[in-house]
Amino acid sequence: MSHAIVWFRRDLRLADNAALHHASAAHHGIVPLYIHAPQEEGEWTPGAASRWWLHHSLQALDKSLRRHHGALQIRQGESLPVLLDVLQQSGADTVYWNRLYEPAAIARDTQIKAALRERGITVHSCGGALWQEPWQLATQEGQPYRVFTPYWRKLRTLVEAAPPLATPALSLLPAAGSVALDTLQLLPRIAWDAGMREAWTPGEQGAEAMLDLFADDALGDYAAARDLPARHGTSRLSPHLHFGEITPGQIHHGLVERLRRRDAKRRPDLEPYLRELGWREFAHYLLYHFPKTPADNFNPRFDGFKWSKDSDAWLQRWQQGRTGIPLVDAGMRELWHTGWMHNRVRMIVASFLTKNLRQHWLHGARWFWDTLVDADLANNTLGWQWVAGCGADAAPYFRVFNPVTQAQKFDPKGVYLRRWLPELSKAPDALLHEPWKDESLLKRSAYPAPMIDLGQSRQAALAAYQAMRR
Repeated sequence: MSHAIVWFRRDLRLADNAALHHASAAHHGIVPLYIHAPQEEGEWTPGAASRWWLHHSLQALDKSLRRHHGALQIRQGESLPVLLDVLQQSGADTVYWNRLYEPAAIARDTQIKAALRERGITVHSCGGALWQEPWQLATQEGQPYRVFTPYWRKLRTLVEAAPPLATPALSLLPAAGSVALDTLQLLPRIAWDAGMREAWTPGEQGAEAMLDLFADDALGDYAAARDLPARHGTSRLSPHLHFGEITPGQIHHGLVERLRRRDAKRRPDLEPYLRELGWREFAHYLLYHFPKTPADNFNPRFDGFKWSKDSDAWLQRWQQGRTGIPLVDAGMRELWHTGWMHNRVRMIVASFLTKNLRQHWLHGARWFWDTLVDADLANNTLGWQWVAGCGADAAPYFRVFNPVTQAQKFDPKGVYLRRWLPELSKAPDALLHEPWKDESLLKRSAYPAPMIDLGQSRQAALAAYQAMRR
């Protein structure tokens, strides 16, 4: 039997890994290879928080491979020359990988597949990040879905809680030229990552532990608790999904199996959470069919929308959590400290930027890209365009989130606000959501006054929208 390379990218796991499974079944020896080539990701090279996660995820994968008497082979440079070099050194004649769906990755992989096959190398690309490949679903007219609900209705009929692939028996081979992980310089030079180290455990085992926590602590009242930023009410599996440390199939099957062990009367409904996984799937589906949307409006009517003049000062205050609007500032500080932000708060800070400040949604998308540990091009694009009103199945532009009423509804006791805004931790409940109503409180706390009037800025945004429609 021949040898093969398994090219790891964002599938940093051993279980339910189709490329690894098929390679191990067909070949005597496997070279597990990671190639660091961020320049091949086009305009969206990984941000600082993503690089931090990647370092620790690669470290975890290498540790898992060492339990199988091997190691992750790490190289850096252009992918095709590196693959050709490792093929020659190892004597392998086949390359396996799991697919990516970003436009730059698709173009790169297509080119590499053709180049390898021209040289007589067998190439197998596999699915594994999604329930269904994006080209497998279409409307009755044969067109891509543009609205989530009919898409999910169709996808849901195809989603089963099938047992995921087990970790295969591995016979691992080394390859000359592997470099140390630290050579990639993924970690920050200045230690700003303490909050992320405290909040996260990257890697396959960390993903399983997070799934256990979700099943035990949050799944039971997920439908209601997912909107409460002070609660651990969501799965927090998004970075693990992005880096392929766990798959949607593993999550689905894992939750079903965990619930099966419970009393039937205590089994929560999985559907609300599965629908959220479906939204992630929809994001990748749209990115595949509409590859220009990371930079272009999905709805071209918004090409004529009159955004406010770019303001570095406004953008900086938003980034630093110094807008003077408590829920917005709490969310932005949570993001900076942990590399993550609660999903409802993400919508609120995005609405504030794109509607109250009327700054282009790309400013927000780029900031999230650099600071989120779960920065994902498909989800980032869909989320920002959805809030801005210019995306597929978007929230109507006239839906402007009011951060005060949102905080009063979803954080009524101010637990989340006090956690991330320590200068307001002793503010009375009546003023916590609107501290500007007491000038002495602002002076004592050094918390800033609002940078903009919420009501007036909302009206200005609606006027700009009406002007675009005309």
